[in-house]
Order: sequence, then structure tokens, then C-alpha cells
Amino acid sequence: MDNQWVLGDFHTILNEGEVWKMGGFTLPDGSFWQYREPDAVVIVRNGLLYVRAPLSRSHDRIQILDNAKHMYYSAEPVIVPENGEISFELRIRARAQNTAKDDLYDGFVSLNLLDFTTGGALDFFASPDKYASVYAVLPFPGVKVPETDQTRYFCVFKEDDDFDAGQFNTYKIAYNQAKDEVAFYVNGREVRRERNVPVKFKQFTVALGIMTEKDLTPEGSVSVHGQTVIGEWSPVTIVVK
Repeated sequence: MDNQWVLGDFHTILNEGEVWKMGGFTLPDGSFWQYREPDAVVIVRNGLLYVRAPLSRSHDRIQILDNAKHMYYSAEPVIVPENGEISFELRIRARAQNTAKDDLYDGFVSLNLLDFTTGGALDFFASPDKYASVYAVLPFPGVKVPETDQTRYFCVFKEDDDFDAGQFNTYKIAYNQAKDEVAFYVNGREVRRERNVPVKFKQFTVALGIMTEKDLTPEGSVSVHGQTVIGEWSPVTIVVK
């Protein structure tokens, strides 16, 4: 029998650590880099989470700290079963102002499944007119990534515009640890499948974010230039088969 539950309770979003907490990382000097835009407007209504964030935060040296601008982590990680499939499904709507034309990575809304025991990251990034599925093992600060026969760190994006632009779309990520497979679905249609995943992902912190993905330059960050990104998320349905 399938085991199913819902991760939502957005009415608790201000109660840090109850269901959700602000995302970020502890740095080697002991300080904490928080993914929080100071002028973000947060609204919870009809069970949905709405965030309107004028982008201002950046980091000139560490790419991962520069990318996410405003992000919520699930207070507790979701344990991955050794056998069977675990999936995460929700609806997202993305809107933006002053982002660069035809540039998804200049400002988008995200679902991120982050394994802070292995560096794994399975994501959907959505802009008003395009989305990307993301398959990665990343050098998260403080995380020891297992060595494999493949490239140790990688991030493979796959972009598409076959969805309802500017509207709510349904996104689902399914992972099977025993088969080493990941599948991505948009509006019930499989859009990507990755086989032979080189790392066994053990648990996922569910993250809902507003982000950019702009490479650091020798002069530092170029990710902020007056954009505003608006994200809306439904609760996340988690199913273990």
C-alpha cells in the first residue's frame, strides 16, 4: 500500500522551525548565510504560499550562496526508502518584473529536493515562460560528497517551454534509490528520466525558493539588477510506493 502525506501548513510559515525554516548554510567562520530577502512580501491564502521578492542579496565568492535569494527549507528532511519510489508533487506559478528577456536564469521560482548528506539536488526551476529540470550533485558548504567513478560534482539543466506559461503548472519529481533513477513530470507528462544515478540519495530537505543562476565573474556577482520575482506554491504531496 502506498504511503502518502502532505507537506504544507503554510499558515505556520512565520513559526521558524515548526514546519518550515529559512534556508541557508553555516560558513566555515561560524556565521550563517540566510536565504532571506529583507523586503519580501509573504502571503498565505487559500492554502497557498505567495512570495513577492525584490532581489537584493548576492555573494561575490561562493556560487551556491549567490544563487538562492529567498528560500524555505522543510524543518525536517524526508527519509528516502531503500526500496520503492518516493515522489514529490506540487503546483507552482512564477511571475517576474525586470528580468532579462528569454533568460530563465535571471530570476525564477523553484522546487528543490536537497540531500545534505550526499550533495544531491533534484529541482524544477520555473520562470513565467520557461522551466528547467535540474539533476545535480553539488558542493554544498559543509557536506562531504561521496567519491564515484564519474564526475564528482555536476549540474545538468534541461530547459523546455511546453507548459502553461504564466499559470499554475504541476511538477513532480520521483526518485528510486534501488534502481538509481530519477523521473521528472510536468502536468502529468514525463519530461525527463535519468538512469544510473552515481550516488544513493538518502534524504531530501524540501525547499521552495526564489532564485537566480548567474555565473560569478572575476568582479563578483552579477545576479541582481532590479528584478522582482513572484512565486506561488501549493502544498507538496509526498508518496512512497
